[in-house]
Parts: sequence; structure tokens; C-alpha cells
Amino acid sequence: MADGDGAAETDPGRVFAGFDALPNGAAVWDEAGALLFANRAFRQSFDFALPVGLPYARFLTAVAASREWRLPVPPDIWITEQAAAFGEESEADYKSADGRVVRMSVAPIDGGGAATMLSDVTAAERREATLLAAKEKAEAVDEAKSRFLRAANHDLRQPLAALKIMIFNCMRETDDARRRDLLHGMDVSVSVMEDLLGALLQIGQLDAGRIKPRIATFQLSTLFERLEIQFRHQAADKGLRLRIVGARAAVSSDRALLERILSNIVANALRFTDVGGVLVGCRRRGDGLRIDVVDTGRGVAPEDQERIFDEFFRAADDRRLEKTGLGLGLNIVKRLSDLLGHRIQLQSAPGVGSRFSVFVPLGNVWHSEVVETEVNEAVAGEFVGAPILLVEDDDALREAMGQLLDRWGVDRRSAAGAEEAAAIVAGGFRPRLIIADYSIRKSTGLDVIAHVRGVSEAEIPACIITADAEPGVVERVRAASLPLMVKPVSPPRLRVMMHHLLFEQDPA
Repeated sequence: MADGDGAAETDPGRVFAGFDALPNGAAVWDEAGALLFANRAFRQSFDFALPVGLPYARFLTAVAASREWRLPVPPDIWITEQAAAFGEESEADYKSADGRVVRMSVAPIDGGGAATMLSDVTAAERREATLLAAKEKAEAVDEAKSRFLRAANHDLRQPLAALKIMIFNCMRETDDARRRDLLHGMDVSVSVMEDLLGALLQIGQLDAGRIKPRIATFQLSTLFERLEIQFRHQAADKGLRLRIVGARAAVSSDRALLERILSNIVANALRFTDVGGVLVGCRRRGDGLRIDVVDTGRGVAPEDQERIFDEFFRAADDRRLEKTGLGLGLNIVKRLSDLLGHRIQLQSAPGVGSRFSVFVPLGNVWHSEVVETEVNEAVAGEFVGAPILLVEDDDALREAMGQLLDRWGVDRRSAAGAEEAAAIVAGGFRPRLIIADYSIRKSTGLDVIAHVRGVSEAEIPACIITADAEPGVVERVRAASLPLMVKPVSPPRLRVMMHHLLFEQDPA
């Protein structure tokens, strides 16, 4: 062809060489399904010969027989389906024997026939899998946060309901002895809510795999007493009998988490019992103890007894009733029991009642370093041995706060001002937490915290306590990125704050 025609004669050899240079496999089949050409990458993808003229159906049979690809259906079905779709546009991924992911794409050719392309998409698939795993992890974290909020809402309603009833009764009570009894019950309910907050914080952390149970030996009688005070008014309000049989046994468990387990079971029993009552007691079983919660309630159908511990599960009959809860209580029981290694057993019959049993190991309270009166706050507490620096210039308040911290088992040092606090740290005391009053003589708590951090050369977690809630004070404390508590500070609020600063702060 002359140069003036604007075209040059094509060299088939150069075209084929160009196809052989491609990193991906390529093959061309004529309208009858016979192989016209396969480049080097395509041929190297298989351990069988690919002569020109090879029928497409025989190619598919050889692929299936080689077992190089993991086929989505039985080989004969795959061969039939692929042969019937010859010449139609398609795309499919196959995992090869060596772990790679191969994408086979088929495209029709003008005038008849088809082109088959092979590409290694292993890296892309792995990136997609990584992104999917990250997405699922983020969704799991989000669900854990939602589950935590639901659990908090559920569990805090129980002692709050008891507290509201006792406040109502106390306002109308004229007998002094009875009023003192109600006030004592209110104090216990507030204490229960305090421990609930701590336990729920633990549940939230358990979702993230961040904490472990704090196993200690304690008398079961103190836990039973708290359960009786927490639920007796709710039982009376429904006209039910609540009987809690005293126990002298000592058990080995996490007291706060075990109390959460039992209180959820008792709350569930009261909720679904209309006539009769609830009994709480325990029996020795070998080297352990079986704690029973027995009710005369509606009972659980056999087909629901496994699912009753699932999150949000409610039996069909219960869903018709209002205000029966979100179906979280027994799910929390199961999760905490699994964590503690305490077996849960359910025996129930519809219309007769239920018995929930928790199996816990026996312990010896004399193995504890403190006496029983302190087990509630020191042994079962989370602050035992934590070094804490208290800075308060009011002598009476400093003494009272110091006694409270001592009851919680902390390693406490107290100072009246910045110089005394700095001297304590310079003497070798290394606090993990600073609790400072805002109004210190000749300075502020902010100055004291900065001074102590400078002496210790560490960003020690700290909080400010103040009786002055004036906006300027609040703004200055916030500007220092410190939490603020306004006096009078209740022990439950202080414990929640301490828990957050000691156990939930990200390390600097």
C-alpha cells in the first residue's frame, strides 16, 4: 500500500507479540467456539495444553478437571452453564489452589466469537476484605456503645424505682423509727445505684475487652441484705412476698458483678410474678454454692428457655404486656456469668414458676486482708492501693474526705496547699490521681495541679472540686481540660469520677 494512502500494512507477528507482553491473560475464540489465539499469560495460567482450534467446551472441561479453581457449583453444572453462555458478556471470580483470586471476564466479539480475559485480583480482594473488616469493627464498636446505653437505662431503673417509693413513703411517715428505716433504705438504694454505675462502666469496657473481673472473698450475707432492701418495697407494692434466707457462707467472685447478676434475676422474677412471691436462698453443692432465685410467676415455655438469655428477647405472651422491659436483664446475667465462669441453670414450667440458679465457688473471708465490715468498700472496691493526692485547705473537709478515701482502700496523702503537695511528691510519693479544691490559700487548685505535675514530670490525671460554680471559675477549669465537681460532692459521684480518671483515661 502506498504511503499516500495514510495507512501501513499490519504485521500479525507484532500484534501477537504485543498481546504476549500483556500481564493479564487473553484468549480469542471464533464464532464456533474454537480457540484462535491465547497469549503467554493465559497459557501460563493452566497446566494443560491450549492448541489452536481447541473447542471452548473442552477448555472448560480441562479447567474443571485440573481443580486449579474452586468452582461455585459441581463441575458438570459449571461446564454446562459456561458453555451455554458462550459469547455473552460475563464476569466471575475464582479462588485458585495457590490462594490467588482470578477474575475471568468474557466479552462478545463483533461478527461472532468471544474474548476471554484473566486477571489476578487478589490484592484488590484483600483490600476490600480489609475495608469490610474495618467497617464491621466500627459497627461492632457502635453497637457496643448502644448496648451499653441500653443496659445503663435498664439497670438503673430498678434502684431508682425503689428510691422513689421510699421517698414517697418517708414524706408521709410520722413514726421516727419507721422514718429511720426508710432513710437507711434510701441510702442503700443510692449505694446500689453507685455500684450499678461502676458495674455498667465495667460492662462497657468488657465489650471492648479492656477489663477483667476483680475476684475477692466476701460474705454472701451483705449482698443478700442489699438485695432485700433494694426490692422489698417493689414486692410489697405488687402485693408479693419477698423472702431472702440469710446466708453465712463466704464466696469467691466479683461482688459488684455477682450482685448485678442476682439483682437482675430478682427484678425479672418480680416483674413476671403476679401472685405469690419470690424466694432467694443458697445451698452447698460440693466445693461450691448454688444461689437460687425461685418465683411463683408465669414460668418459661420449654422452647423459650434457651433464647431467654438472648439480647432483646421477650416471650410471645410478654410482648403483649406493656412495660415489661427491653429484654436486656437476663442477657446481662448471661454475659456476666460467662465472664465470671459461674454456671447459670434454669428450671421452669409455664403457670407454675421458675428457679434460676447461679453456681459460685466457696471462699474463706479470713483470707482477706480486711474484716467483713470493710469488704463492701475495700476488698470489693476497685481503688484498693491506688495512690491519690488530696489537696484541700479546709481542715475539717480535708479530714472527712481523707476518711472517705481511706474507707475505699486508697493509698492517700493529704496536703493543705501547693508547697505541702509538692513536698509530698518530692519525697517520693507518685500519685495516679490528684483531687484538688479550686480555692486554695494564695493560689488555686489549677496552680497546685500544674506545680505537682511539674515536680513529678508527669501529666497526672486530676480533677477540681469547688463550692464556687461562678461561670468564670467553670470556664478556667474547662480551659485547663480538667473535670469539675461542685460541692457538696456525693460519694457515688466522686467514685464514678475516680473510676473514669483512673481506669478509662487514655495514657499520655
